[in-house]
Amino acid sequence: MAAPQPFNLRLALGLVGILLASLMSGVGERVTQTVLTDVVGHFGFSHDEGSWLTTIYSAAEVSMMLLAGWLAVTFSLRRFAIGACLSLALFSLLVPLADSFPMMAGLRVAQGLASGSILPLLMMSALRFLPWHSKLYGLSAYAMTATFGPYLSAPLAALYGDLGDWNLVFWETAPVCLLAAALVSWGLPQDPLKLERCKQFDWLGALLGVTALCALVAGMTQGERLDWGNSPLIVALLTTGGLVFVTFLIHEWFHPMPLYKLQLLARRNFAFGIITLCTFMFLTLAAGTIPAAFLGEVQGYRPMQLFPVMLTMALPQLLLAPLVATLINRKSVDSRYVMATGLVLILISCLLGSQLTSDWNRDNFYLIEVLNTLGQPMVVVPLLMNATGALSPLEGPFATAMVNSLRALFTVVASTVYGSFLVTREALHTTRLGEALGLQGNQPAGLIQVDAASDITTRISEQASVMSYADAYLAIIPFVMALLILVMVLPIRAYPPQPAPAPAPQPEPAQRSQSQPPQSQLPQAQPSGA
Repeated sequence: MAAPQPFNLRLALGLVGILLASLMSGVGERVTQTVLTDVVGHFGFSHDEGSWLTTIYSAAEVSMMLLAGWLAVTFSLRRFAIGACLSLALFSLLVPLADSFPMMAGLRVAQGLASGSILPLLMMSALRFLPWHSKLYGLSAYAMTATFGPYLSAPLAALYGDLGDWNLVFWETAPVCLLAAALVSWGLPQDPLKLERCKQFDWLGALLGVTALCALVAGMTQGERLDWGNSPLIVALLTTGGLVFVTFLIHEWFHPMPLYKLQLLARRNFAFGIITLCTFMFLTLAAGTIPAAFLGEVQGYRPMQLFPVMLTMALPQLLLAPLVATLINRKSVDSRYVMATGLVLILISCLLGSQLTSDWNRDNFYLIEVLNTLGQPMVVVPLLMNATGALSPLEGPFATAMVNSLRALFTVVASTVYGSFLVTREALHTTRLGEALGLQGNQPAGLIQVDAASDITTRISEQASVMSYADAYLAIIPFVMALLILVMVLPIRAYPPQPAPAPAPQPEPAQRSQSQPPQSQLPQAQPSGA
């Protein structure tokens, strides 16, 4: 193991480079998904082709997160990070230049692989390079990839939409990644290659894991479009993915150098961290999506009009995450209670959001968003402290593979569940409202004051959308309640990082000579027969 690197400005700037690349890889893809319909139309692709562009990107990104930790250790973190940053910049520049769907699909796969290589490096770097008194600030930077990046996508998408140049959706990532590569190249130390690790690589585990993750991501992202169980393709993808993933976990348990070190789950705090982080993806997705979706669909807001609401969520995270790290860096503060307080704030925001009506505008969302803004870093930062507190630097790559690949997978799961929930609830409310009108004849009888049948249909659709978004807030509440119970039951109290104990002093030669007589004074063995 390499000697610990002294923490200085140069190393700090190298870590800033990895943070910038991590934030931009997430923000860039969120922006792409936000304006996917316009982008697909701009390139002349069909809706089905556009949906597969998202699927193959997500599958490539999740799969690479499984392997990134091993690759970074084998080829050195610095080399791997520079390669990932430059690759993401290159493919982001090339994607808008594609002149056919196969070329675009290939570039999107390459872009996903590069993006999935970057985020795991942030946690690895924080665990390895930061001194004990700054480690929590590194984890708070990682937390911002879950709380800051998702909310910046809508304002950026609005900006690019008003500028009218969809190439910027992809090109925005390139300059930041080039800057990140320069900072990493200058700041991070160069480790030697460890190509001998290739002989011990878990080839079967990699094949099983990548196959399972790709099948599960493809099945979930295409399920709604292909009607789930009525599609043989979706049934085959989800069944195959589930069975292969179980096989992968069994294989990993017995492999001497696994990609997933499942034995880490025996540590209560790490198991709690994995469960909570995966569940938390549902909370962040809904909090960041519902206001923008409601205001755009029901109130007809243009993207630029969503700027204030989304910036209310995004910008404070730059300050709140380090503040929470400062708070829990005190021995007198129990991080479990900080997490519980954050969950209570999110719970209150969901209860307020469930009162949603068609009269709401962006001003009605400010209090909800402020509560979410305060609550989310109060959950994520203590969560990471609890999960990583018992890990050694040597266990960092194993933890990184599990945390990041499962986080990415459950981001896809949360997005799929959220989308399917809205579609199902909207259809249900549309049916019930239509039946209510039918019971009173052809006239709305005061329920909706309109004359034309087309207007009635429009108003029913609007009210069904409003009710489905209110239901989405209510649907988050069971997840929050489950996490509140879990935080009080599963984790044991974790204390802030402490300095490593000093090595025991070696006895001086004089002390050794007093405690042990020299060899010449030891009794000599007598020869036999003397």
